[in-house]
Amino acid sequence: MHRPATIRHRTSLLDDAIAIVEVEFASDLALDDIARRVASSRRQLQRAYAEIGDTTFREHLAAVRMERAAEMLQNRGLTVREVAHRVGYRQPAQFAKAFRRHHGVAPSDYRAGRRAPAADDLSVAAA
Repeated sequence: MHRPATIRHRTSLLDDAIAIVEVEFASDLALDDIARRVASSRRQLQRAYAEIGDTTFREHLAAVRMERAAEMLQNRGLTVREVAHRVGYRQPAQFAKAFRRHHGVAPSDYRAGRRAPAADDLSVAAA
């Protein structure tokens, strides 16, 4: 069990890191850079992500990028390649793989409306 001051400090670090990722998700972000910007060590920020956020920096960054990508894919004016670049992926194939892992479908299928069924939908269908 951590002291309340430790919890407050780690919560503050995590909040600051999240704010940076939300704005700069398309940039080439690294844990070391974020730690320096929030005046923390790499290890302290890792602990904040693990203990307060129940995730890792990489997982958080990927999740933000994938959510923004899903929003962008609803805009038919952007190609999948353009969306990939706008959310920080240099290689469209890497983006497609990450998108499929996160959303359960390829970006083109997501755009076409063929979204992966939710877990609740699967249990209803099986009943």
